[in-house]
Parts: sequence; structure tokens; C-alpha cells
Amino acid sequence: MTAPIRLAFTMGDPAGIGPEITAKATRQMAELVRNGLAEFIVLGSAKALHDAELRMGLAPDDQGRPFYQMIDVGPVEAPVVTGQISAVGGEWAYRAVAKAVELVQTGLADAIVTGPLSKEALHMAGHLFEGHTEMLAHLTGQRDAVMMLAHGDMHVTHVTTHCALADVPKRITPQRLRRVFDVTLDALRTLGMENPRVAVAGLNPHCGEGGILGKEDDEIVAPVVREYAAQGVSGPWPGDTVFIKLRARQFDAVVAMFHDQGHIPVKLMGFQVDPDTGAWQAISGVNITLGLPILRTSVDHGTAFDIAGKGVASADSLVEAAEYAFKIIKGKRVAAANAEGVAA
Repeated sequence: MTAPIRLAFTMGDPAGIGPEITAKATRQMAELVRNGLAEFIVLGSAKALHDAELRMGLAPDDQGRPFYQMIDVGPVEAPVVTGQISAVGGEWAYRAVAKAVELVQTGLADAIVTGPLSKEALHMAGHLFEGHTEMLAHLTGQRDAVMMLAHGDMHVTHVTTHCALADVPKRITPQRLRRVFDVTLDALRTLGMENPRVAVAGLNPHCGEGGILGKEDDEIVAPVVREYAAQGVSGPWPGDTVFIKLRARQFDAVVAMFHDQGHIPVKLMGFQVDPDTGAWQAISGVNITLGLPILRTSVDHGTAFDIAGKGVASADSLVEAAEYAFKIIKGKRVAAANAEGVAA
């Protein structure tokens, strides 16, 4: 019998919506646990999670079966104040991620599914990372991670992410482009696409207009794209139209050159807003960290301190993140089994 896929959920900052959406998500996905297909491990503050469950009136277990195994990563001396940014919340969030990495590295979990943390709180706690991706790179000793955003069948990877816009051009190198193309193609194949089609967005408007608006697309990006043409990589394509082609399913993924170029179209599609009130109705989308020795997927939204504790936060993005992690691990197991010539 195939072993269940073990997902380590980090609840993020316990003062935000992390405890609420973790409680909801593990219950929404209880069928996987019930059928022996998955096991959920939650890391963070047990008190924050249990308080959230009590506020929302959620059942403590699934007909006698626990929804998850809890690992409390405390103690942290000061109390958590729901809705407030603090070093305490940052410390809880950091410890949960560090412990989750340890679980995967020692074979006790297959992947990490992260809830939202506050970069400000993280820095207040003395952990000077720009976000999860950089923290995970540090904890695993891998400096060349790649961020993928996913929403439905939209997949977008990034050549650069958390850096000043002025620094982007010098970070777009042939070496980095090859790294991003390689992990993007590998991820898409793991997700079941035998012959993935990857479009590369241009850095400059209209890909530089033959050098008039910038030479990087012609001199740096295009030559590397040609190296990968036989693998389904094409471009560079103008950044203002390539995502329309992705939405039209002419491609399976887009490689974006910088943070906002890739994030805006995915979030525009994934965040649903009530046209009458302007209120968010649903938040969908997954952040997947590729190129590390461990797999991590995450929600594509923040801590939402303003609504924390109210029980109204949607768990859709966290569920989607967990489903992506489950699908990728399952795909890796199938590929490994096929390579060994045995049934998965």
C-alpha cells in the first residue's frame, strides 16, 4: 500500500488569519486523511489554533479521528495578541518554518504548506529575511530558488522577485535564466504535462523594440530562449500580451522577469471582489517554491490582521496550496516508480 503523503502546515503569524484558515483547511480536506491518502501535521502555536477553533465552533475531531497532528514550536514568552504585528508573532512564524524544514529533511514530512507571515514581524523578531522564499533558501543552504505562482491552469515563474526594480536588469543573466527554465519545465512535467509550453516575457516594453527601449531582451534573453526552443520554450513575448495568451491556454506557463510583472495577472485572476461592495469574496492562488531540496507551497495572500479573529477569512488559497503540494508529491512518486519499473 502506498504511504500517505504527509503535509506539514505552518500556520504563519498566529496573530493573523493563519490559525483560522489552517483550522478550516484541515477540515475541508479531511477526506484525504479519512481515506489514508494524506496526513496533516500543523506547526505553530497550539493555543492560537485551538482558540480559533473554539471561536468558530469547529468540531475537535472527525468522528474520533484527529484532523491533524499538532507540533507546538513554543514556548515564546510574550502572549500573542490577535490582530497586532509584533516580534512575538514573527518568532512563532519563524520557528514553525524552521521545524517544518527539519521534518522534511529527516523524512518525517513530504512537503511544507505555509500560512501567511508578516515580513515586518519577522524582522522585529530578528529574522532578517525578505519572506518565506529567502528564509527557506537559508534554512536549506540553497541560494537559487525559483518562485512559481499558480491559479487554476495558470503557472508563472519569476527570474527575480524581492529586489528593487532598479536591480532587476543586472540580475537577469544567462545562468539565472537557464536555472528558471529548467525548474519550470521540471515542475510542469511533474504536474502531468509531458510537453509543456513555456512563454518567456520580455523585460522591456515590446521586448525593447529592437533595442530602442532596451537591449536586454535581444542580447541576453533571446539567445537563452533559443537554447531551450526544442523543449517548448519560446519568446521573449511582450509582457502586456503574453498573459492573455496564457489565459487563452496557448501556453502552460509564463516566465516573468520581475515580481509585479508575474504577480499582478495571477492575483487579478485569483482575487474575486464583490462588484457592489468592493469586499473580497474569495482569494485563490498558490505560491510554490521550486529549486530547493524540499517542496513548499503557500497561500498567495497576507496575514490580514484587520480581519483576524473574526472567523471570516477564506481558506480557499490554503486548500489550493495543499492540493498542489499533494499533486506534486504524487507526481514525483509516480515518476520515481516508473523509473524503477514498478507500479506507483
